[in-house]
Amino acid sequence: MRRFFVFLGVVLATIGSVVRAQEVDSMAPLQKSSWGDAKTADIAEYIPDISVDMRGGYVQDFAQNTGRFCGDGLYLNVDGKISNSFSYSWNQSIAPSYGEFNSGFAETNWLLLTYEIGDFAITAGKDALMVGSFEYNANTIDSYFDMNSMFYNMFDCWQFGVSGAWYPAEEQAVILQVSNSPFAYGESGLFSYSAAWQGAWDFYESYWTANLWEFEQGKYTKALNLGNRFHIGDFTMDLEYMTRTHEMKGIFNDDFTVLAAPSYEWTWGRAFAKYGFEHVAENLPYELAYDSGNYIFYGAGLEMFPLKENKNVRIHAAWMGNNIGLNTLDIGLTWKMDVTGALKKLFGKSAN
Repeated sequence: MRRFFVFLGVVLATIGSVVRAQEVDSMAPLQKSSWGDAKTADIAEYIPDISVDMRGGYVQDFAQNTGRFCGDGLYLNVDGKISNSFSYSWNQSIAPSYGEFNSGFAETNWLLLTYEIGDFAITAGKDALMVGSFEYNANTIDSYFDMNSMFYNMFDCWQFGVSGAWYPAEEQAVILQVSNSPFAYGESGLFSYSAAWQGAWDFYESYWTANLWEFEQGKYTKALNLGNRFHIGDFTMDLEYMTRTHEMKGIFNDDFTVLAAPSYEWTWGRAFAKYGFEHVAENLPYELAYDSGNYIFYGAGLEMFPLKENKNVRIHAAWMGNNIGLNTLDIGLTWKMDVTGALKKLFGKSAN
């Protein structure tokens, strides 16, 4: 345990030196909102952004020789501000599938209140546990589950907690998070501690975390997650390494995931692929993915956006497979209903 905190201190010291040494030019995955910079605000600034996302289509399982039409999710998104310093964000699954435990917020993905002052921000509520991976950080409706790691598909990421962020430079963020543990089913009193660095430059984005996830009272899974995204024009390559263990001597070989995910984007579409390898040693005292062994996952796909003015309609075709018999083709449609935008257009026309 003591060795992990020494290791965590080295990680944070390295993060601080990197942050001070670099100049930033591009968009970071997590950055300070501009809301807190406003001196005055029009009434329109306090109108929340409300939208509904839906995805559905046809899935063919070649291994089982079965197919079906299905809905992959229906989500309500509400984002807005209360004052120049307070902002909020809410994502709700409208079409839920209830499990055995339902606290009343089981289908709420995130529900956050953020306070910003200068280069600092404090956020409280239900949020995703910070894990340094762009695969993990993608919105659920933008993920193709059978192309993802077993860790992504089985990790219980949505937890209540609090986090503090420091923005030392433009497009840079250092975040500390304390929340319920992913092993905290019901009222178990287990906690999670995370430290993260997110940053972006013209050619590179980082999402690195060091984590402690309590699986029994006083016993922790230690994790190091290194998400890296490289940009060359319209081509993007994600290279990620995530490793987990309960003892520091096994940090690099007990339980890990490595993946590569290239993609190429143009005006009306995006082509993407992924190949990954996952290993879980035998007799681990916790379970995040599956019992033990090696898991290989891969796939490729195409997304097309038929509307010229925005990307609110998306057509997709994705093929996915793995080394345990999966061979799946997913063809479908995703669309966003921009409620706030529609109301603004409606009232704008009425005013004229």
